[in-house]
Amino acid sequence: MAKLTKKLKEAHSKIEKDRLYSVDEASALIKEITNTKFDASIDLAVRLGVDPRKANQMVRGVVTLPHGTGKDVKVLALVTPDKEAEAQEAGADYVGLDEYLDKIKGGWTDVDVIITMPSVMGKLGPLGRVLGPRGLMPNPKTGTVTMDVAKAVSEVKAGKIDFKVDKTGIVHAAVGKASFTADKIADNAKELLDTLNKLKPTAAKGVYMKSIFMSSTMSPSVQLDPKSV
Repeated sequence: MAKLTKKLKEAHSKIEKDRLYSVDEASALIKEITNTKFDASIDLAVRLGVDPRKANQMVRGVVTLPHGTGKDVKVLALVTPDKEAEAQEAGADYVGLDEYLDKIKGGWTDVDVIITMPSVMGKLGPLGRVLGPRGLMPNPKTGTVTMDVAKAVSEVKAGKIDFKVDKTGIVHAAVGKASFTADKIADNAKELLDTLNKLKPTAAKGVYMKSIFMSSTMSPSVQLDPKSV
């Protein structure tokens, strides 16, 4: 087992063992125990009482975090020429079509989100092997396949994220940065948890939110009380 550094030991000592924290308490504590030279990401890991192998228990959605993610999200808009100006004005980092399709075929995926139009999706199908594993394939359910390209780009830039339960039943999502105030981290976390609660599948039986952990990039995790959300 790896030895804990002095800072990590100190961080662990501030977390009460077996205590379940409220969102507000956890947000303040995570800020206190995060000591990195970079602006660490604050993440939530929510274990849900669902079976992701069953289509009627899949949990997937989008949420706009009230204070954004704190991350400069790189957006590629794969659009026809008539939509290029609209995408650029909305703040897309890369705008075009065939030239970027060729770059992706060559292995280029230096973006965080791809937004496209329904008419272009046919061209993206063959690139599924490249985009799929990286979570970059546009999807109408997350609003990244749309005719309103400007709105989609603006929302992503403002802090709209999509999330999906993984095969182990856990939803992972970033809810801010260590430089945020504790209030802003808490607001973002509550927005995500509220959205998850609204998406509870009717087929899911028993306890829905089994456990919630908050952590920063290099901090120990703090367990939240699911009953407090």
